[in-house]
Formats: sequence, C-alpha cells, structure tokens
Amino acid sequence: MKTSPSILFLARWYPDRYDPMPGLFIKRHAEVVAEFAQVAVLYLRAAPENKPGIEISKSVENGVYTVKVYYGTKTILPSILSKPLAGLLFTFAFFKGYAFLQKDWYRPDIVHVNVLTRLGVFALWLKLVYGINYVITEHWSRYLPITGTYRGIVRKCLTRIVVRHASAVSTVSRNLAQAMQQHGLQNKHYMLLPNVVDTVEYSPSAERIDTGLKKFIHISCFEDRSKNISGLLRTLARLRDLRSDFKCSLVGEGMDLERMKLLANELNLSPSRVKFTGLLENQDVVSAYRDASFMVMFSNYENMPVVISEALACGLPVVATAVGGIPEYVNTDNGRLVAARDEDALLEAIGFMLDHCHEFDKEKIRQDAVHIFGKPALALKLKELYSFANSRP
Repeated sequence: MKTSPSILFLARWYPDRYDPMPGLFIKRHAEVVAEFAQVAVLYLRAAPENKPGIEISKSVENGVYTVKVYYGTKTILPSILSKPLAGLLFTFAFFKGYAFLQKDWYRPDIVHVNVLTRLGVFALWLKLVYGINYVITEHWSRYLPITGTYRGIVRKCLTRIVVRHASAVSTVSRNLAQAMQQHGLQNKHYMLLPNVVDTVEYSPSAERIDTGLKKFIHISCFEDRSKNISGLLRTLARLRDLRSDFKCSLVGEGMDLERMKLLANELNLSPSRVKFTGLLENQDVVSAYRDASFMVMFSNYENMPVVISEALACGLPVVATAVGGIPEYVNTDNGRLVAARDEDALLEAIGFMLDHCHEFDKEKIRQDAVHIFGKPALALKLKELYSFANSRP
C-alpha cells in the first residue's frame, strides 16, 4: 500500500551500461526524493550497437525503482527519413517502458521531467490524458546564447507549450532560467534547484601530507569547446616557466582527451607538473579532491558544474570563469573569478591561489556548500516543488 506520494522521473540523461557518468546528478536528485516519497525513473537510451528491437531492464538502487529502455535505431530507409524514424522509435520505446513500469509500480502523482524537450511532450500527454501534473528541471546549457544550439521551429514551439503547461520549472542557476525566458519559455513559477552533493562523502580529509608541491585539480568531460582545457594547458605551460612548486591533476575522459594529451606533450608539460588521471569514480574522485589545495575550471560556458559544488563541499577554494551560474556560487570568500578565455587573468589567479590558498576559511567554504548543496537542503526544495505541483489544478 502506498503511504507517500509517487514521483516519476523522466530522465533525458542517466547512468547506463555504456557510460556511468551522464546524468549522475539526476540520479542523485532521485535518491534524495526516495528519502521522503516513492520514486521511479524511466530512462530511454538508443543502443550504440544499433541492434533492432527493444530491451528493458529494471532495478532498485538506494530506494529508486529504475526502468531503462534500450532501443535500436537500425534502418534501411534513406537518411532523409532517419530523423522522423528516430522520433517514432523513441515514442514506441517510451510507451513500452511506461507500460512496463505501470505493471509493478504506482500511477505517479507527479511527473518530474529532467531535461527537455521530447520527454516534456510525453509529460504533457500524461497530464492531458490522466490529469497528472508535471514539473521540469532543466540542466542543459543549449539555451545559453553562446552555444547557439537551441534551434528548430518545431522544437521551439513544442518547448514553449511544454514549459507553459508545467506546474513549475526549476533550473540549476538563475542564469539558465533567464536564458530560457529570453527564448520565450514562460512559466509563472521558476525556482532555483541546485545539483545535490553527498556532503558526508564529499568532505575534507582529516589531514593532508605536505610534499612541498601545491596540488590543484581540474575535473571535466574533456570537451574542449566548452571546458577550454587547451587554454588551461597553455596557461600551465606559462606557469611552469615562472615557478616549480605546483602539480595539476586533470581528471576525466571525453572526446578531446587524446588531443589534450598531445597538446600537453607539445607544450612540454611533464607528468610531474600535469597529470592526466583518466576517469575517477566514487571514492577515487573524493580522494583526488582531498589531495588538492584548490580547483580550477576555465570554461567558455557553463550552467553550474556539479564538480564545483563537490569541490566546495570538500572545503576547496575554486578558480573559475565568470560564466553561467558560477558567479552565483563562487566569490572572493571561496575562490577567484576570471573572464572566459583570459589566459593572463587565469595565470594571475592560479598564482594568487598557489600563494594564498591556505588563507581561505575551508570550514566556512564547506559549511556554506552543505547549506546550499547538501541533501537536507535539496530535500526541502524538492518537497516545496512537489507540494506546489500538487496544489495546482
């Protein structure tokens, strides 16, 4: 018997059998919801191996009932028909997954859409047919003017309709909310919903071993267009010519990882100064934060990277660019901001941090992060979001 509200997450991104990283922040939100409600996740994934047919898997992890639908997109049709066909296959996969979920779960009281647009259309359908209200949480940077990726007349029209009929819209930063509204995505109830951090796991180390080197860390998906890792590497090469008391760990993997390794080699950045660790997960990434004195992000554009939230929870000051939602959370009390693409400013900020990072109040940095990104804080915001949705007609 159901004793608490049932929330259905429709997730555009989610960890899957091919990649454990996409949508990890959505998974963490769902786990927070599981502490006070029944929660299920429905996630659709086009299978990379392109096998025909549909495969459905289910699991329960940390109280979250999860249904993952893997569907093939293989076709012999001309390429001009491939996009409409992909839409039809996605639709078929959604209804198969939703029917599967309904067999041994509850009818949802609220649908929580994570990342528009297609899943928002299905949420709107559920509202029109079954009277189930839905809320939206948007994470995608495509609405930011610098990306130029929010395109298509049909997409824009559908997105406006979906956003208008949602009970509420939440974003990870005020900057993203403003960008969405500038595209005509109007809703009377926008609210801020930061990404959650497990502040018990992501916490400072009891003590750090002083090796004489000041270590700092960069963590990203290694997509240079947005993260500007090449600009960071050029800056590190200049820093190496000025001083030798540092080591930077570059954590992660992605489409430009090998190209960045080649660039580091061309710049004569030795592993003793710049280390590519590859992807780190779970306790390994926590250990990497704890081994660092501060974090550096030199992104060209962002929303609000969860890695900055994690670093702050570990008590690390942050050097980052003043883009997206970052200035809403990073200030002179917990770091330094520089202009995007300004390598001179980045060099100066890293140099300052190498000399003064020990002067930051790391306990205050952590406590502020706990207050903003911790599970109890996010649980209150999510309860507020769902309570408001329940009160709507």
